[in-house]
Amino acid sequence: MGFENVVFYVGEIENLPLPDACADVVVSNCVLNLVPDKARAFAETYRVVKPGGHISVSDMVLKSQLPEGLRQDASQFAGCVATAIERDEYLAYIQAAGFVNIHIQKSRKLDLPDEMLARYFQPDEMALFKSEEKGLFSITIFAEKPAPVH
Repeated sequence: MGFENVVFYVGEIENLPLPDACADVVVSNCVLNLVPDKARAFAETYRVVKPGGHISVSDMVLKSQLPEGLRQDASQFAGCVATAIERDEYLAYIQAAGFVNIHIQKSRKLDLPDEMLARYFQPDEMALFKSEEKGLFSITIFAEKPAPVH
């Protein structure tokens, strides 16, 4: 398209092929919950963001536990369901990496098909998982790398 200010790199998010503090913003859309070492992925993201820069991350998180059978289902792994972790744990990884001013900009409950849930949940467990306060959520998170204090 003729852009001269765009560069593509091939790499792994746990070992980014980028120099320190090179990015004003890092954006991720439903990728980080697939990464086995989330602490390392967020640490690498923190490393490449410039002081005063930020991240905007969308991902799927849980407000409950998933049955082990569902976690082992390959089709649910590909759909980012099996790899989702608890929301508070996800946010803790971001904070542990050093980001501040962390807040959820959007949160939307995701409905999974009853026929799929019925394979892994007892009826009462399924009802609880489908309740408004439990289940699978799509969230968008904003967080900043602290700017240097002068």
